[in-house]
Amino acid sequence: MSMIRRFLPLVLAAAVLAGCSGKEKEPEATPIPETTTAPAPEPTATPESARVLATASVNATKDAPQVTDPTTWNEAGRELMERLESEFAQDYGMTLDGQDGFPYMLAVNRAASTVTVYTTDDNDCYTMPYMAMVCSGGDDTPTGYWTTPINYDWRLLVGPCYGQYATRIYDGYLFHSVPYYSQHKDDLEYDQFNQLGSIASLGCIRLAVVDVKWIYDNCPIGTPVVIYDDAENPGPMGKPGTIYTDPSNEDLRGWDPTDPDPANPWDDSYLTGTTIRSPAAWDQWEAEQENWLASLTPTDLQGWSTDSSVVGTRG
Repeated sequence: MSMIRRFLPLVLAAAVLAGCSGKEKEPEATPIPETTTAPAPEPTATPESARVLATASVNATKDAPQVTDPTTWNEAGRELMERLESEFAQDYGMTLDGQDGFPYMLAVNRAASTVTVYTTDDNDCYTMPYMAMVCSGGDDTPTGYWTTPINYDWRLLVGPCYGQYATRIYDGYLFHSVPYYSQHKDDLEYDQFNQLGSIASLGCIRLAVVDVKWIYDNCPIGTPVVIYDDAENPGPMGKPGTIYTDPSNEDLRGWDPTDPDPANPWDDSYLTGTTIRSPAAWDQWEAEQENWLASLTPTDLQGWSTDSSVVGTRG
């Protein structure tokens, strides 16, 4: 499945590079992304950047991605991270210095609903954009700089509701999946899943399972996290698109489309989500499929898919 991503038509890359933007579809609309034939602006995409741009758009069936030119990522990432360091160093002790055993820093743009993962540059500073994930924070999400203290495969949240692959950021604020009504993978609050990419939570940072599991698997306890606001600029890689879940489809609606559990009824193509990945991140994805599947939470299905007339808990 991942090899298909290497050879997607370059017309998708041209469409994304041209800055296409998506609008939420009405529930009765067929969740299929529209294809545009707008020509790519200068500079012409290289084969590697075409791969990155095309794969970011292939699964987006609700909101289209807003992907920037990959040749600008490193410089823009350095400028942004240096600005954030100057903003949060005095009160929070933020530093961009790389730390042994911690390959990534997570930068959450609360206002733009985007998490950008950074790795270290040649000077061993966290300035190089690695991947960008769509998220949902809340009005109460704090800004600042912390290091992660603990994680959980499932976590009880406010409501009660439940989140998969949760990593605590600070106090009661965590990265976690879109909430589930119960601790079962087919009991997703599907109306809340359709709000990914907007302010929707009580303060935690919600992500698609593919993304929050990547954090759970690849960001050890002690990973630095900065949360900031910049509504005009989601980050150096842009803002990923989102996937639409049809509330009337009882067979699919209870599952996160990106959950890699073999019991997931969604098509396997959705397992990569809508993440904007650098070539290095795509190489990692393709090299670590075995580990990705080996670390799944246990499948525990009860056939729930609770009707959304039951008010969600918004964890």
